[in-house]
Amino acid sequence: MTSGRAGDRLVRLGVRGIPGRVLLLTAAVALTALAAAVVGLTLPTHLPADDPLPGPARFGLGVAAFAVAQLARLRFRAGSGMVSITWGEAALIVCLYLVPAGWLPAATLLGAGAAWTTLSLAADRRPPLETVRIATSLTAATALAGTVATALGAPLLAAPTPELALALLAGSVTYLLVSAWLGGATVALRHGVPMGPPLIAALRGKLLMFVGNVAVGLGVVALLEIDARWLLLLPPVLWLLQQTYRHRLRADQERRTWRAFAEATAALNQLDERGVATAAVTGALNLFGAELVDVDVARGDGRWRRYRGDTSGQVVDREIGPPARLGPDEHELVRPLTVGATRVGELRVHFPRSAPPSARDQDAVAAFSDALAAALHDAATHRELRLVTARSSYEAVHDPLTGLLNRAAMLSKGDQALRQRAHDHPVALLLLDIDQFKEVNDTLGHAAGDQLLRLGANRLGALTRSGDLLGRLGGDEFALLLTSVPVLGGRTAPMAYALRQAREIAERMAAPTEVAGVRMSVEVSVGVVVADAGTADLTELLRRADIAMYQAKEGGGSVAAYDSSRDAASTDQLALLAELREALAADDQLVLALQPAVDLATGAPTGVEALIRWRHPRRGWLGPSDFIRPVENSEQLGTFTRYVLDKALAVAADWARAGLDVPISVNLSARSLLDPRLPAEIGEALRRHQVPPRRLVLEITETVVMSELEIIDEVLATLRSMGVQLAVDDFGTGFSSLAFVTRIAVDELKVDRSFVIRMADSPEAAAIVRATVGLAHELGLRVVAEGVETAEQRLALAELGCTAAQGYHFFKPMPADKIGAVLGSLLDAARPTVLPLRADGAS
Repeated sequence: MTSGRAGDRLVRLGVRGIPGRVLLLTAAVALTALAAAVVGLTLPTHLPADDPLPGPARFGLGVAAFAVAQLARLRFRAGSGMVSITWGEAALIVCLYLVPAGWLPAATLLGAGAAWTTLSLAADRRPPLETVRIATSLTAATALAGTVATALGAPLLAAPTPELALALLAGSVTYLLVSAWLGGATVALRHGVPMGPPLIAALRGKLLMFVGNVAVGLGVVALLEIDARWLLLLPPVLWLLQQTYRHRLRADQERRTWRAFAEATAALNQLDERGVATAAVTGALNLFGAELVDVDVARGDGRWRRYRGDTSGQVVDREIGPPARLGPDEHELVRPLTVGATRVGELRVHFPRSAPPSARDQDAVAAFSDALAAALHDAATHRELRLVTARSSYEAVHDPLTGLLNRAAMLSKGDQALRQRAHDHPVALLLLDIDQFKEVNDTLGHAAGDQLLRLGANRLGALTRSGDLLGRLGGDEFALLLTSVPVLGGRTAPMAYALRQAREIAERMAAPTEVAGVRMSVEVSVGVVVADAGTADLTELLRRADIAMYQAKEGGGSVAAYDSSRDAASTDQLALLAELREALAADDQLVLALQPAVDLATGAPTGVEALIRWRHPRRGWLGPSDFIRPVENSEQLGTFTRYVLDKALAVAADWARAGLDVPISVNLSARSLLDPRLPAEIGEALRRHQVPPRRLVLEITETVVMSELEIIDEVLATLRSMGVQLAVDDFGTGFSSLAFVTRIAVDELKVDRSFVIRMADSPEAAAIVRATVGLAHELGLRVVAEGVETAEQRLALAELGCTAAQGYHFFKPMPADKIGAVLGSLLDAARPTVLPLRADGAS
């Protein structure tokens, strides 16, 4: 009981929670002030014998002057506390003239003590210790100021002279510096911050009033010397000065507050929760001069995390339970952080006891809370988007049954691995097919077939070496790319090595096992192909390995090597490339088929994709799939690319002359980006056709990001600097879609048609489309859905936020002589609501 009562007394006195260094400083200043007051009263007064005012009256005038000077205070926030500026220098100058300097410490102690006790009881609710600290600090400052002024001259009832003004000014400066230093030291010791910022803030806020105080004090002395009745005109002047000071302080405070608010809210623009919360804690500490700030963040899984910071500058975080709904005390502001109906957290700001929150602080905390809630909500949304994108990216490149690479990823990563090897470095591809897989499915059921596929994948994974690529191509087919093939031992060594590996795999796979309760042997047929890394891409190696695999099946063995003499397609491809050379020279066989993309909201054309068709004199109409792949792996790629670009830009120039401002898109092979001359060639073509660079969109695939070659980054950067736009074709099918758009600056994402077709029936496909649209919106990119064939797909895309689409539902690819009229009609129909493309300033 005794301990409790003693604790209550300490709280009432304001001692509990005060750092020991502050108590020591307060005690030292109090002892100094008391000593100065007692000693000063014993000093000789040097008052004239015929003084009309008795000594007690003069002492009373001093007490009253110092009391009134403190009562007419102005307050502003500096750092973690409140600074009060008063008329103290004016009172000091007047009292130095009217009252013996030795009496001033005692007069200040009584006057300031009475004034601050009154202020504490009426408004501030300051603890007694704080009142004692202020009164004794002012007393100590007065004692030192009186000493300086007296040392420079005898101000008591002296005639106004420049020497007197200099002495009074020196005393005022001393009073200002001492009182400001003691206040700054107290703030620094109490809150553990450097003394410089609060001291400078106090002096800056006091400067104007200090000049006015000195002027008023000297003016009063002059009026007393001339005729004391002139003092009757002084109150209105003092009132106007007080209002001027108040307005100036408020304007400065507002300016500093808004600048700090802008900096604090700008620091919230981060994409992760920890960065946002840490910036919020640091910003609130600086903005509100708080002692303690808590930012409690609600996680999507129901958990809460608290980020806490204090004046030491350190921010710590920990898991907590849901915050208790307790009302704040008078020194604390608590704001729930909500976005709409969603609660994202809570902000709690604890103000110093010497500077409780004002109504202005409440408004500022409310505005800061709204900005913080939006930033935390954005960070949570971005985190969910990253998770969805990562999950979608994983699912896009991995077989869901076995976890191995799927066909698309095997092709893209395989091509990357081939490009990373020297041109003449041998590689081997093994294509495996499980024998009698259909019989297992038909006899034991699809669950048993799935179990068999997983078993086969596990056994193959155990046999794969570092650097090899293993994937499931579909059905019961697996592919294994061997990149570390030995080069010693003659030209036959690589094939011999690959055949040994294939036979070992076949033997290991054939080890007896149990599937669905039935013991069986998993026999496989393996096709083997060996080639130099620079002579073929993975698609061609798979085609050759497929031929070899069927040779193994037909021959009755488990392993067979590729035999080019039994591959009719090889000679046919050579003939096709020779015929393409003639087509490029003829200028009437390769024609453009143009397909518009339209804005889903307005129907306006957002662009046109240029597709190439071959009107072959012997084979008939050939689509890109019939000849693009051989071209990409031949020396004719550069000539073919320039031909298509020239055709496309000629069409775009015709549109410009007809007043049609629509960009044209051209597909660009990843291999073309290895040519450092490409940007210059494109720039020359743009100038020749007088087409602005922004009207050309180059569509690249995600396989570009797999390359570590600097030349690709340099070529893309040069094209971007020219103003040419970049679009990502078949977005979502690559192995790292998110990594791609963060590495390569692009303007447009094109959602692959496979996701569009399946999104009505596949939640995974719909999630990928939704994630792509959200990612595009966050990065400020256009998004175009490919392969839209039905009205239902169009409606679903619009609901997901997709802005543009192309496909047979809108238009089939059409000749160049017809598309101009189509674009004109689309623009005319949509003109009232057409928005410019991002290249023209839209997002």
